[in-house]
Amino acid sequence: MNKIKNFLRLCICLLICVNGLCHTAFASQNTQPPNILFILSDDAGYGDFGFQGSQTFKTPRLDALAAQSVFFEQAYTTAAVCGPSRAGLYTGRYQQRFGFEENNVPGYMSTSGLMGEDMGLPLDEVTVADYLKALGYHTALFGKWHQGDADKYHPTFRGFDTFFGFRGGSRSYYEINEAHARTHPQNRLERGFGNFETAHKNLTDLLADEAISYIQQTRSAPFFAVLSLTAVHTPMEADEADIQAFPELTGRRQQLAAMTLSMDRAIGRVLDALDKSGLSENTLVVFTNDNGGPSDTNSSNNYPLSGTKANHLEGGIRVPMLMRWPTKFAANSTYSHPVSFLDFLPTFVAAAGGELPKDNNLDGVDLLPFLNSTSDSKPHKILYWKKENRAAIRVDEWKLLRYPDRPAELYNIAIDPSENNN
Repeated sequence: MNKIKNFLRLCICLLICVNGLCHTAFASQNTQPPNILFILSDDAGYGDFGFQGSQTFKTPRLDALAAQSVFFEQAYTTAAVCGPSRAGLYTGRYQQRFGFEENNVPGYMSTSGLMGEDMGLPLDEVTVADYLKALGYHTALFGKWHQGDADKYHPTFRGFDTFFGFRGGSRSYYEINEAHARTHPQNRLERGFGNFETAHKNLTDLLADEAISYIQQTRSAPFFAVLSLTAVHTPMEADEADIQAFPELTGRRQQLAAMTLSMDRAIGRVLDALDKSGLSENTLVVFTNDNGGPSDTNSSNNYPLSGTKANHLEGGIRVPMLMRWPTKFAANSTYSHPVSFLDFLPTFVAAAGGELPKDNNLDGVDLLPFLNSTSDSKPHKILYWKKENRAAIRVDEWKLLRYPDRPAELYNIAIDPSENNN
């Protein structure tokens, strides 16, 4: 069965090429398709960045990136938790279409009944890495995968040429002991497929180092690189020097500020590598976060939004998002209409010069026409979220939330983004 599914995915990728992707990507010898660098933080609070208004957390490098980027006022994930959010991101499709509603824990994908080794991104789903690889891109993933622990779901079998990271959803920022590695093999650091290594420094710095080394390599093809950081997901672990930078804070809030500072510094080093390699002008850079901050576990702050990770209030699904492409987008600009993680795949394919097959079954849209236009048209009239018997739907400015244990709630997000007035 697995061989059949892999064969089907290969056929799909070939169909992509036949339908116009490959022959349009490098149609003009004078036009070099952009590199694409996608940076994803984990469990960060909506209000815990300087460019989002924080007065206590220090994010100078991301603040500088924001000044060079399009800032998205209403960027939404497809889920309020990590795994499903990434499934929607990687496929450009609502993950409910293929049963990926929860993180990979017992009970996950409950509607499909998949458990154990079968839990993961279905093998017949085509990823953004598959699409871009078919366009001639070299593809890489550094960090967290969280799309299935079994070998058959490995990133190198899902469109990524290069992988350094771990298959699971969270792990220590430092070295894990042998006992933990035996009981949680998905948390082992892995280079490529099956080559396991130890963490010789803070994981945030280590992942940045790997991304920098990758950027510095000379290659003829453009690259698509995903830097999928674990910061600032629990466990709350930070270097002492970063903790000391926030004497006014205490407890988990101090730890979180230190972890955020470390992440910001690491991202800055990666962006510096682009500059030093002469790649910044023709690299599309995206920064965003995978879901709302879990204020109960890491003391993140989603102000001014209500809600947290794992629920469908704005604080669980609306995230910071920046997009920089110096030759295409106006710096220090704002895009106000709702966009979704679903949109990354079609946007990246279009940026790469490709054309999606007409029968692509995607739920996302190409954002480029909206970002390069003075039109007030919107990418989405309707967005929705679902996790078992909890759900939300947004139609224009109205958002309806459904709960299993109390009446539904209705909010006008345009005038009440904090969802205070039902």
